[in-house]
Amino acid sequence: MKAFGISLTLLNPKFRKKVIHIHDIQHILNNCDTSWKGEGFISGWEIATGMWKYFPLVFLSLWAMGYSLWLHPRAVFNGYKKGINNIGIIDLKINKSDFMKMELNQLKTITKKEKTIKMGIWQWTQFLFWSVMSQIVLFIPLFILIIGVTLLK
Repeated sequence: MKAFGISLTLLNPKFRKKVIHIHDIQHILNNCDTSWKGEGFISGWEIATGMWKYFPLVFLSLWAMGYSLWLHPRAVFNGYKKGINNIGIIDLKINKSDFMKMELNQLKTITKKEKTIKMGIWQWTQFLFWSVMSQIVLFIPLFILIIGVTLLK
């Protein structure tokens, strides 16, 4: 993948391989492509639905959110806004084979929360908190590199 104009090869650890189908299903559920705009929407949606509860997946979502905020902030916000009204796919605890048998309309129904939540002060506070956290996750490797280089001098 490309980030900041640099081609990066990301590791695909076991924990990610185990749940990558969930991420792919989220793209289908939300009608998002896999461009950075689509990834931004999904990362905002994931954080709003509570993906932050799943260590170490939270770091992948926060990194994507942090990067996408620079490229497509509106997509991240729209994903977050939609996500506060959805149940995360990972929280459904449905196995992969059952997901593959499911109709899209059924998935939309079971992920929709009963009560609609609007972006109030609490939701804005949470969005700002996660935006800051995403920037920390995004830039911490750079900070560590700078500190390391500084200490070597």
